[in-house]
Amino acid sequence: MHCSSPKMVCETKIVADEHDAIPGTKKESMMWSSPPSSAALNPVEAKDVRKDAVFIREFELGDEKEVRRIFYEGIMERIPNTAFRGLRQQPKTQFLYALLTVMCFFVTKSVTLTCCAPLIIMGARYYYSRKVIQSYLDCALHTDMADIEAYYMKPTGSCFWVAVLDGCVVGIVAAQGREDDNTVELRRMSVDSRYRGKGIAKSLGRRVLEFAVRNNYAAVVLGTTAVKLAAHKLYESLGFRRTGQSEDYRLPGMSRSPLERLFFQIRYSRYRLQLREE
Repeated sequence: MHCSSPKMVCETKIVADEHDAIPGTKKESMMWSSPPSSAALNPVEAKDVRKDAVFIREFELGDEKEVRRIFYEGIMERIPNTAFRGLRQQPKTQFLYALLTVMCFFVTKSVTLTCCAPLIIMGARYYYSRKVIQSYLDCALHTDMADIEAYYMKPTGSCFWVAVLDGCVVGIVAAQGREDDNTVELRRMSVDSRYRGKGIAKSLGRRVLEFAVRNNYAAVVLGTTAVKLAAHKLYESLGFRRTGQSEDYRLPGMSRSPLERLFFQIRYSRYRLQLREE
């Protein structure tokens, strides 16, 4: 199986709308959920504030196990989303599946088989979604996610951060500078499902934006295959504008066989947030 380079791997990426330059060097931790002064709180309240604070800091070698777990679980969530929820975004595919069901009746004359056809079709979608996404995951885990230090921490213009909540790594994000067009690509965004809804993704995005501004990049770009509408609304609320969309995107690991093309389709959207004019 051919694994594409990390630049070819599709990511879900977000970045914030607050893009004032923030002084400091690249190598520093950042706390985006700034709590009120503990002096104004009683001990119980102060403890609760510190517990809920989200810290964004750079990746360390000791984070590797948790980082890979969060990334793995986030990618595996895409299997049912792509197979079932994603079908709502594909009217042509819905029509084709309905046509196949009707053809099943005319060919077999069996009501039982015709009633089973939609279940067989959806089962095939799940099978091929799992097959393709696991192949994509295998590629990622054997390229940049196999050595985060080498891919993101050592090269100039790239970095990898983790979000820490109550002492636990709960989110990840990477930034990779592109010299050809002076942009930063936000990659590998994922938040532990147990900690979502706390603004962690937005904090990670702001950290990447601050990195882009500090390093004088002209824009932050993202590409996403996210099925959930809420994800796209989040990108837009943070200042991104959609610049393109493909209905026939090829994930790394796809074989493009006729059956795979029939039962696996994914929509790829490109977003851009301009920071300054070139």
